[in-house]
Amino acid sequence: MKNAIETTNLTKVYGNFTAVNSLNLEIPDKSIFGMLGPNGAGKTTTIKMLTCLIQPTSGQATVGGYDVQKNPDEVRRLLGMVPQQVSLYKDLTVMENSQMCADYYGVPVDERDSRIEDLMELVDIKYAKDKRVGKLSGGQKQKASLVASLVHRPDILFLDEPTIGLDPTTKRTLWDLIRELNDNGHTIILCSHDMHEVDMLCDNVGIINTGNLVAYDTPQGLKDALLESNKKEIAEALGKISDESEVSHSTKEDIQNLSLRKMSILLKDQNDEIIEAIKKLKDVKSIEIARNGRINLRIDSFDDMAVQNVLNDISSSGGIIKSIYTEEPSLEDVFIKSTSEVNEDDRA
Repeated sequence: MKNAIETTNLTKVYGNFTAVNSLNLEIPDKSIFGMLGPNGAGKTTTIKMLTCLIQPTSGQATVGGYDVQKNPDEVRRLLGMVPQQVSLYKDLTVMENSQMCADYYGVPVDERDSRIEDLMELVDIKYAKDKRVGKLSGGQKQKASLVASLVHRPDILFLDEPTIGLDPTTKRTLWDLIRELNDNGHTIILCSHDMHEVDMLCDNVGIINTGNLVAYDTPQGLKDALLESNKKEIAEALGKISDESEVSHSTKEDIQNLSLRKMSILLKDQNDEIIEAIKKLKDVKSIEIARNGRINLRIDSFDDMAVQNVLNDISSSGGIIKSIYTEEPSLEDVFIKSTSEVNEDDRA
């Protein structure tokens, strides 16, 4: 698979401050890529270089095979951008804004309006085509912005916090649209602080911190790597305290508890006999009955068979499981871990 975007040692320096530091990044064509990072990490600077708004200090970046410094016009024709703050003209209608963007990109006049109408139907904003943008709701403005950004049929679309401030129903509508755009061949670069959104939509995720790419993988790959890292750290901590008598029992217990994960189940016809049977299971380290009736267990995070063993034992004890979930590392955990060691002087 070819890459839609590639950077090699991409760097941007302002005076004595390095905003982006030798960034090496590959974004596969026709994928959804999540770009994460704390405020001031270098995300915006990176996007500005990739969209030809600013020049790199050094290094190279190609977008759709074109060099951003040597072929900026070709790069711009490939791109669409939906900024966090909708940048349409408030006194113009949705249709007028879209027409102006189409004219800017040289869309043939005989195709322009029909193309806009099709896009309006796609994002469900056609009913408001003659409304001024300043009179629209937040969700309607985002949809109008998408129409204007897609009118020239860009291969690559940058979305900056596209669902921030939107209600859950409108969010889901835009998520479905992002998937549909990707299915239609668009490469999507999604910048968001909504970890659930990124986890659910993105094929790959890159985390930028203080101008450096500190993590890159699939969402699940990042979570699996964090789990392995946690295993190693806990094993080392337990090894250090195993022969140290001066370490209190509570300290040892606290470290051991870090190796446990939560497993929550809801049983049909729950009774004291089944609860007592669960308490005796070798894989169950602790048990708590929540007010909502769920049974919250703590099991070994590092035992790959622990969940299956518990389920088998509950079933053999006569328990009928209605629902189950386990608490795994989240993308938010990965983000916090990857960006935790930051020198405040390196913030943008």
